[in-house]
Amino acid sequence: MAWSWRYETADGTVLDGSALPDELFASRGDAESWLGETWRELRDAGAERVTLLDEGSPAYTMSLSEEI
Repeated sequence: MAWSWRYETADGTVLDGSALPDELFASRGDAESWLGETWRELRDAGAERVTLLDEGSPAYTMSLSEEI
């Protein structure tokens, strides 16, 4: 399995660009740990939410907002 993150605006528009990393992960846990370490940088690069992809299929979407 290959896990990855898709970066999006608040309305779900997919972002792509060199400022956003194109990482692949061997496990869901690895992907989630990486996001926990880098979410602020992703937000600063323009991503407002992310979707975790499992072999290209969406697993879940979450906001990068600090608001609870």
